[in-house]
Amino acid sequence: MIDPSEIARLIREATEAVVLPRFRTLTPDQIRQKSGPHDLVTVADVDCEQRLTPALQATLPGSTVVGEEAVAADPTVLDRLHGAAPVWLIDPIDGTFNFAHGDPNFTVIVALVENGVVEAGWIHHPTENLTIYALRGHGAWSNGQRLRLSWDLPESGMVGSAYGQIKGRGEAAALLTASGRIAAIENSQCGGIDYLRMAQGAAQFKYSSGSLPWDHAAGILICQEAFAEARFFDGTPYDPRVTRSPLLVAPSPAAWQVLHAVLAGPEIG
Repeated sequence: MIDPSEIARLIREATEAVVLPRFRTLTPDQIRQKSGPHDLVTVADVDCEQRLTPALQATLPGSTVVGEEAVAADPTVLDRLHGAAPVWLIDPIDGTFNFAHGDPNFTVIVALVENGVVEAGWIHHPTENLTIYALRGHGAWSNGQRLRLSWDLPESGMVGSAYGQIKGRGEAAALLTASGRIAAIENSQCGGIDYLRMAQGAAQFKYSSGSLPWDHAAGILICQEAFAEARFFDGTPYDPRVTRSPLLVAPSPAAWQVLHAVLAGPEIG
């Protein structure tokens, strides 16, 4: 079995070596756009992924890596998720837009996938020096404490995040807000932060119109191991090999159904 503390150490060391020294010190030539003005990559993203790639492979001989920046350079790298070798997923900086603009809401995310199953996941919050991780079947953990999401709020008290649209209905955040069934939408613009907030009990739900595996695999496992309900929006189980299917996470099956009903329509109550 993978030693979770060893992987956490590798993530922390990479972050301290190449990410934190660039926080709020980036020069314009160290930031570039990928697909648009809000989709950025920095030298810190590239250096962190390049540092983690061999380090993670060395902990598990025969494994391979799917990193966000490697896929950006060569989309066929994503095909490794369909192979027989264990796959390390790396999001070297999740929330790059925040990072590039001096906002501390960014994370480093790593997950381990075998045969389409997420076996382990880590989310590291560098500016807080906080790591939360999960091992499939062995719980989600933070600072030596096992995490368990509790459902002690009425649906109307739920706070969470929502990104993207519901096909044929509009923006998910607007639909949830207009429904009156939740308390507030609080988008951090960083999926890792959203998942950390859920794991810590500061938020209760998350909707995402996409499912890129480096963004979600670790967070989904952490939430599931903390007894949350996490599935694709159509109700099917999460699969990291599916990259374009909406996701919905809630603290209980009942809460999941409430949120799904609001988002799916046909009418806003």
